[in-house]
Amino acid sequence: MLSEQGVPPWVRLRTLLDLEGRSAADGETAAAREATLADPRVRQLLADVTRWPGTVLNSHRSASQSFHTLEFLSELLAGSGPPPAEVGIALDRILESMGADGIPRLPMTYSATHGGPGVEMNAWALCDAPTLLLSLVRFGRGADPRVCAGIRALSALIRDNGWPCAVSPELSFRGPGRKDDPCPYATLIMLRLLAASGACGACGGEAAAAASAAATAAGAESLLDCWARSRERSPYLFRMGTDFRKLKAPFLWYDILHVAEVLSLFPAVRLDSRFLEMVGLIRSRRTADGSYLAESVYAPYKEWDFGQKKAPSPWIGFLVRRLEKRLVS
Repeated sequence: MLSEQGVPPWVRLRTLLDLEGRSAADGETAAAREATLADPRVRQLLADVTRWPGTVLNSHRSASQSFHTLEFLSELLAGSGPPPAEVGIALDRILESMGADGIPRLPMTYSATHGGPGVEMNAWALCDAPTLLLSLVRFGRGADPRVCAGIRALSALIRDNGWPCAVSPELSFRGPGRKDDPCPYATLIMLRLLAASGACGACGGEAAAAASAAATAAGAESLLDCWARSRERSPYLFRMGTDFRKLKAPFLWYDILHVAEVLSLFPAVRLDSRFLEMVGLIRSRRTADGSYLAESVYAPYKEWDFGQKKAPSPWIGFLVRRLEKRLVS
């Protein structure tokens, strides 16, 4: 389904909101949101999150995991109006899953051979909990005291070199890396969470703002250092090699467009030569007509414009334009 402008309705919606600065009440914005929600691909995503939490978690990288689906829906719909009823079901269940620390849990199984208990249990890891909290913030639940508590608890895990591989007390597990190394993916999604919660004022106060600024500075430097030394180090096996440098959507895992997107949210990073080198590499993929193609795809999204490699992807083109807009703001 394409809009009148010949692009998918979700691209039109985000263009109006993020590039043109239209409000959710604007007539064109409302029409684009309605068309987005009516699209069968979006309807499928909404149906998926009503079954929250979905499949027992055994791979954070799997694009079919419901927590990734919910985050992508928040990327498409944030700021366009109230959450759809299907999303509300998932949000309520996430809040119900929270421990006393405010950190949401998911059902997961880590085998004994990987250092886990070998049985299904509700737990969290720093490669899933920030994404759940991000979806809550984007869909208007950021002022909930439980959400603020969770953000503070995860933020406090910061170290001088970024966020570590960390899991809830129920698990005795650590990823394949040195204990003192940062986890690049956990650092990436923590930065995105703090950017979103700071922008909406979810966890206010001068002390909270100062702590968040210090944490984001350390996290951004960690990712920039990974890029600068990508040929010699790959903490927790998160490499910045050939696959990392392929353009890919949506923002589910660890790739150059995702990392550049998150770093661009912080004005202090935008003039950093390491960040600009990433942006330059992304821009080098622009075709003669100004469009961008997906260079790697997630199988569950094969019906989307970024789920194939042969034709231009309006969504990836929009993501690059939004990134570029931040560089001149």
